[in-house]
Amino acid sequence: MDYGASPYDPYDEPYDRPRRRINYFAWTVAILLLIGFALAAWLGSFYIFDQPERPDSYRILQRLHKIEPTKRFELTAAPPGEFLNPQQLYERYVGMGAAELARTNAELTRDYIRNYQRVRGLVPYVVGRYTIVATRELGPGDVFTSGIVALTNAIDNGQLVMEHLYPAKPEALPLMKQTLTVGLEVKLERTHDISAVIHAERLVDGRIMITAVPLLYGSYTVTRGLGTFRLEPPLSLNLAAGWPLFKARERTAIEKRLADNRQKAAVAQGGPAVSIPGLAPSATPPPAENELVRVEQAKPVQMFSPPVLAKNSKLAKPTPLPRGKKGKKQKLESPPPASTPGQPVIAQKPEAPSPTPFAVASARTPPSVPNIPAFTPASASKATGAGTEPVAQTSPLPIATPVPVLPAQPVPTDTSNVALASNAGGGSWKTFSPGKMPLGRLIGTGDLRDVAEHGLAGERVYLKGQFVVNFSEANKAVLRPRTKLTDKVLHFGGSSSTRIIVEFPSGYTPPPQGATVSRDEMRPYEITEVRKQEDGQLNVFVREIMQPN
Repeated sequence: MDYGASPYDPYDEPYDRPRRRINYFAWTVAILLLIGFALAAWLGSFYIFDQPERPDSYRILQRLHKIEPTKRFELTAAPPGEFLNPQQLYERYVGMGAAELARTNAELTRDYIRNYQRVRGLVPYVVGRYTIVATRELGPGDVFTSGIVALTNAIDNGQLVMEHLYPAKPEALPLMKQTLTVGLEVKLERTHDISAVIHAERLVDGRIMITAVPLLYGSYTVTRGLGTFRLEPPLSLNLAAGWPLFKARERTAIEKRLADNRQKAAVAQGGPAVSIPGLAPSATPPPAENELVRVEQAKPVQMFSPPVLAKNSKLAKPTPLPRGKKGKKQKLESPPPASTPGQPVIAQKPEAPSPTPFAVASARTPPSVPNIPAFTPASASKATGAGTEPVAQTSPLPIATPVPVLPAQPVPTDTSNVALASNAGGGSWKTFSPGKMPLGRLIGTGDLRDVAEHGLAGERVYLKGQFVVNFSEANKAVLRPRTKLTDKVLHFGGSSSTRIIVEFPSGYTPPPQGATVSRDEMRPYEITEVRKQEDGQLNVFVREIMQPN
């Protein structure tokens, strides 16, 4: 019997199969290429996302929808910054080397593109007086593609040149060209304007040229102008056009033409020629005949409703009435500031509310509204007794129809009767001794969101708590609620997104920046308005009603 191998044996291979050798070299090269590709993608993402000021990075981020639209800031919610006059701006940038200046310009443009969300240090803001020497319309070949750019010289320092941007829609360009004329003075103040530096350039002759843009994007007019125009944030930037907007050849031609005109004017008058641009003949600059100012948008007057006290709410102590007199409710109102020549006149709300809220948007008084004499402290002292504090009393004005909103109208040459709207503060109102304020509801910072949702409902609401001063100026201060370490870690209370804007009456000194302010039921702030932004930020407007110690 044959016990040999069977042809059907599964373990018996009829022929030998050649084995494939693994190419380790090819696999090594492929893995190294993949590692290099991953490393390049990782470094490229840092290059693109961390440097949006580069034209190629900005273009890629725009296609990926990673560039946020330019934000319009409010005066009380602007990024923390420092206000620099022409001399301080010149001293800051003139000592920088080429590499340091390039790095600084990259940071300035990057902060502007990111809407100042991750700023290292303080944002440089421009203040001072500047004279326009040339203007031109912005186009597709510029960084800002729509609006007007004005080339200005600092009045106080001839070594500083500024190009001030006015981004706007094409519809506003005709009025802007008639308003922003050569010789017009631009006055930037810290209480009205927030113009940030986004580029600095060292010229061949040693001067410094800066580029500034107003972050408020507000409305502007002139004391002898044709109307009001409003700025708009740019939708996108053309960074490939490069900085500055006035190139060297164009700026040189403008300055040469300006020098020729000054030489001809000096020869015609028989006096010496002024060769230094932007420097007045006298040490003290003369007052401007025509000046560019920013105006505030008119807001509707809120209807007054009787106060409604919430249940189980803590009440502040009322003011005790003197003995021997009947309890009589007094109506307290904020007296309007006394008008003086040369200062803007601010329209005041009448005591008797009209059936429909109205807003006055024109700088001129409508013919249908009678002239109202301005309130003076002397008239208030006559109306009050000898032993009482002066209280502003205004006579009710019967208003049958609401005042219409008037568009901007041409202003005559005689500007003696023209009043410009302004956002300058420093008003006056009645103050009280500790614990002697009128009856009202006392709340803490944790109840502010409820007030933002439901409103004040016509009642007096007081605010207490501990606050830290973030910003302080002549008559205003911006505070933040002071939180404990556990609240910061656990994100309780939402204090990081709450901003308290305190307005002080005339004669008061706001607390310095960095100080801690404590307010209790004896010395609270009076809340006037609570606004909630789209990003959840709470802006709480309060005023000081306590008498100083």
